[in-house]
Order: sequence, then structure tokens, then C-alpha cells
Amino acid sequence: MSGINKILVANRGEIAVRVMTTARQLGYRTVAVYSEADANALHVDVADQAVCIGPAAVGDSYLHIEKILNAARLTGADAIHPGYGFLSENAAFARACEAEGLTFIGPGAEAIELMGSKRLSKIAMLEAGVPCIPGYQGEDQSEEALTARAIEIGFPLMVKASAGGGGRGMRLVFGEAELSEKIRRARSESESAFGSGELILEKAVLEPRHIEIQVFADQYGNVVYLGERDCSVQRRHQKVVEEAPSPFVNEVLRQRMGEAAVNAARACNYYGAGTVEFLVDTEGNFYFIEMNTRLQVEHPVTELITGQDLVAWQLRVASGETLPLKQEEITLKGHAVEVRLYAEDPRNAFTPQTGEILLWEPPHRAGLRIDHGVRCGQLVSSHYDPMIAKVIAYGDDRTDAIRRLASGIQDLGFVGVNSNKHFLQNLLRHPVFAEGGATTAFIEQHFNQDPSLDDSGPGAGSLARAAVLFFSTDQASRGEQNQWPRPSRQSYVYSLSLGEEVHIVRLFRNGKSFKCSVGENSVELELLKFEENRCFFSENGVRESLRYTRRGETLALDDGNGHFLLRDVSHAPAAARGRRGGDIKASMDGAIVAVLIAEGDLVESGQTLILLEAMKMEHTLKAGAAGRVAAVSCSVGQQVKTNQLLVSISEVEEVS
Repeated sequence: MSGINKILVANRGEIAVRVMTTARQLGYRTVAVYSEADANALHVDVADQAVCIGPAAVGDSYLHIEKILNAARLTGADAIHPGYGFLSENAAFARACEAEGLTFIGPGAEAIELMGSKRLSKIAMLEAGVPCIPGYQGEDQSEEALTARAIEIGFPLMVKASAGGGGRGMRLVFGEAELSEKIRRARSESESAFGSGELILEKAVLEPRHIEIQVFADQYGNVVYLGERDCSVQRRHQKVVEEAPSPFVNEVLRQRMGEAAVNAARACNYYGAGTVEFLVDTEGNFYFIEMNTRLQVEHPVTELITGQDLVAWQLRVASGETLPLKQEEITLKGHAVEVRLYAEDPRNAFTPQTGEILLWEPPHRAGLRIDHGVRCGQLVSSHYDPMIAKVIAYGDDRTDAIRRLASGIQDLGFVGVNSNKHFLQNLLRHPVFAEGGATTAFIEQHFNQDPSLDDSGPGAGSLARAAVLFFSTDQASRGEQNQWPRPSRQSYVYSLSLGEEVHIVRLFRNGKSFKCSVGENSVELELLKFEENRCFFSENGVRESLRYTRRGETLALDDGNGHFLLRDVSHAPAAARGRRGGDIKASMDGAIVAVLIAEGDLVESGQTLILLEAMKMEHTLKAGAAGRVAAVSCSVGQQVKTNQLLVSISEVEEVS
């Protein structure tokens, strides 16, 4: 048996904190590694020791094998837990740990290598009798060969990065006309994210369920499955909601899929935690997608319904122990649902967001679990995945779990950076999801008109509350907050900007009561009291509260209708409030991947002009209107900042 005493966690954020929590409970010492950008991150303080391993760029830090091994040497760590992402499914890293005499808390390098290739793993699964989707996984990777095989398979089909995961390097193709571009984009994204441009093709299974089986194996040939997780609610092939057990799976199907997953693990001599993912059609036919050779982001839902700590199981297996339970001893009880809180803006095509977390107040209550690695003052940068936290709820049944989770999300205080919080709470309360009828097409078919996706800006109510907060916090800063009520009535006009849009709010105050006019809309409310980050008000006889922060002339507001960053430009020069519709600015910090236009070109509204890579994804920047390119202020490979001017386009009327 391996003698593990000190574990280095080769990761960051919530998963690093999660692993360290269990390791500490079991008496292990822990080591964190961190980039210069993460010097003040929570996981650094949670660990017993920490080592800086380089600059923010992942290639110089979290993906740099030698620097991580050197951190283990410096601290005397004898084991490495890779978490998920980064080097967790890197066979070379597993081999390097072994060569260094370190215990790699994961499967063997051969299993990682096999399952890390969608092409090779699919071949192995076909040989093992595991059901697979018809497609192409051949060695000829030329565009000509892929095109020819795609036509043979038929449309619609999926183009997938062989080394990929998390939706990166994946494209759905409906016809031959778009095939060439989709292959190019998938290959480019795959090379950037995974260092490999190898692709596979698969017949598209439309509107399936995405069901995955948690498997565990020890080094003595024992393999078990711990039920399933339903990950059908997805956006751009990224999981949004995960739950266990699946509302679609019955006992017979669970056993069939579980046994197939065990066969998949046995086929590659697997040990440790693994997840076998399947697509399931409406008839209950299931097809192998991939096997993730690590702990999954969504592992907490399995922990809650089985009562098991999967990280503790990982440490047992890595130490040479047998599995804690046999298959017949594993039981499922209750229901658990998880959502992922992201720093992204659903109102702007879910563009990842960067900035400072000004308020972080997770609720603490029975049946609610929040796995995170953040705190107030922490910066969300463009260098890493924008996931902030995982919020998980448990209940005796599915209805209880969903209700707890929706309420917990609504009460979570997260201010300073736009997030998908409003989107998540609305999704959880949607009747189709509540009834258990959500497939991978759920968001597109049932949710694309939800108010959380509305990009029209803040409503009159949100603008009124913002104006009252600007007024009240200004008054408090002058020491006038206790001088209510005043005998005279007062009126004010606020110009509040959101991005490049400016909203005019007319505020009429009478003591603690305010009447606000926004265009033709009128809002009346009474400010009852306000604290540093929370205020209480009454509107239409109903007392409510909202969370906010203010830094200078910028107010970050979450009033239940979404998160808004509003700036008071009431006293700014008129020219500073204007909007230039032809300016194309960087949507976030990132690197320019492609510049698709040149000065003097005519462009159409909606035309893609720039490809920007950030947070491991390519993002398209498109023209907002037709016009002529007046100037291009960026180049391929350039690192740019949020709102940096990239392209200027002349107004439509200026184009002859």
C-alpha cells in the first residue's frame, strides 16, 4: 500500500478547495499551486502550504508539468490530485508523476491516453460491445476525407474534437454547405484548447437525454457504478443543470447502462473515479459518447444521493485499498440537483465576464451545498474558466430539491460581475424542467424567450431603485441620512449609463418616499433603510430587499431582475454620454485569433469581423450595422482588454 501523507492539488478554484477539504478531514496535509494571477485566491489560503508556479497564462503555470513537479519537491508532497480540467486527463503528466515517485490520484496513464482520444476510445468501446453512435473515427484527418465520410454518414451530424471535452471543438452540421467552415472552426478550437486537431464525426442524435454513469474501480479488478446523473439541460454542449437520479431512467435502464459503463472501465484496465457518458434516445436506446478519466464537476449530486465522499474513495484507491462498498451495498436515496454559477452575461449571448467580485454572500441552510473557491475582492480574469461556484440542493424527492435550489440561487449574494444567476433561477422554475421533460434541446425549444435573456437593458423598476440608491448613498456620504423627513420636496434628474446606453431617471422625493419617472413609466417606492451592501424598500405595499455595492460613480445592483453595472454620468459632458454604433470593442480580455476584415471593406450587419479567444473558447465579434471599415486597431495574436476599441465602422448613411 502506498504511504500518502501530503497531497499537492494541481488545480485552482472550487475543485482545489473541495479536494483539500476532504484531504484535511482524513488527516492529510495539503499543498496548493497558484499562478501570479491567483496569489490572493481562496484555495491558496485553504492549503497548508502553497507554491507560485508562474504567470497567469495556463501554459506557464497550471499546465506546466515541470513547475508542478518542482512544487512537489519543494514541499515534500508524495501525491498529486489533478482535480478536473488542466492536467487531469494528461497521460504525460500521470507518467511524469510516476517517474518522480509521486502517487497520481487518478487512473493509469494508459487508460487516460486511450479514453482521452474520442477516436481510439470509440474503437475500444465497439470492441467491448458498448453501444456507440454510427460515425467516422479513422486516421485520415484530411478535410477531403472528413467531407467524404460526412456525406456518407448523412446530415445532421456532429463534428467533434477527438481530444476534447466541455463542448469545445464541437459543431453541429445540418448540411454540406456549412461543413467546411465547421470542420475548420472545430479543428482550430481543438488545437487551441487541447493541442490536437484530430476530429471524429458522428450521426447527430437530436433531442436526446445526456445520461452519465459514475464508475469506480480499485487496483484489484473490482468495479462498481454509483447510479446515473442526468445532464440533459445544456447550452452549446456545456452542462447547465445536473441531477441524480435521472427522472427518465428506470431501474431496468439504470442496470443496463451501469453494466455497460463497468464493461467500458474493465476494457481499459481502469482504476479510480471515472464517468462514462451516454446519449439516450426517446426509446431508451443509449450510445457511448466518452469516458472522463477524472472526478466530474457534477460529482456532488452523486455524493448526496449515495451518502459517499467520492474524493475519499479516490484517496483510498490511490493508497492501494479496495473499494469501500460492493455493488449490492450501493443504494440511492432522495434527489439532488446542481447548477453552475458562471461569470457570464446571458443577455449578451452568455459572453464570459471579467472583473472584481464586490460581494459574495452564499446562503447557509439545510439541504443546500455550495462548492466554491472565491471571496470578496477576488478578480475574475480571462485566463481561466468563468465558473464561480456550484450550487447543489438535496431533498427527499425531486420537487423538494428543485424548490430548495431555485430559492438558494435567488438568495445568493453575488455582485460586481454579471452572472447567469437570474437565468438559472428561472430555468429551475420552468414547467417543462419541473415535469422532468427536459432534453438537450430544452433551452433552444422552451427557454430562448426567457426574460433573463432579454438584452433590452434594465427595466424602469431597476433604474428607479438605482437612482434612489445613488441619491441615498450620496446623502449618507455627506452625513445627511438622518435628516429625514425634510419639509420641502425635492426633484432630481439622473443620467445612468449601462455600457454605452444612457437612461434618464427623474426622481421626485418627499421624505423617504420617491416617485421615479423613466420615459412613460412611473415607479413609486419607499426606502426603509439601507446598509453597506443591502437596502430595504417598500413598493406597492410589499417590503423587499436588494443587494448592491457602490464604487465611486458605479453601482452594481442585483434586484431580482438581473445584475446591472450602472454608472452615474449625470454630471459628465454630453459628448461622454454619446454612443458610437460603429465601434467594435473587445467583449472581454483575451487574444485576437483572426481579423476577417481590412480597412476600407464594406460589411453587413451581423457579419463576423473578429475572432477573440478567451476562457478557452473562441468568441465572434460582429458588426452591429452595415457600413465601411474606417480603421482596424488590432492584429492576430494581440492581447486585448475588455472594451478596447478593435474596429471602427462608418455609419450606414456614410457608405455610398
